[in-house]
Amino acid sequence: MKKKTTPTTKSTQPFDPTLPIIKIVSEEEEMHVKLGLEMEDETHDMLVKWGKEIASDEDYINIAIADGLKHLKASDK
Repeated sequence: MKKKTTPTTKSTQPFDPTLPIIKIVSEEEEMHVKLGLEMEDETHDMLVKWGKEIASDEDYINIAIADGLKHLKASDK
């Protein structure tokens, strides 16, 4: 059985040597809905506190990767 390979692409963006290489080994699709919310400042602060208490390291990694990809896409325009 022949092993599938992923084609590589060359970027015109300069390589940042301070960043380590990250290999994507799997992906999982999730349904995501972004809500526009209105609330009191105290409620907002409470929800942020609760979110930080339950967020895992993996959650923070996913946030950072998503934000990095968003900025990379914006810089390609």
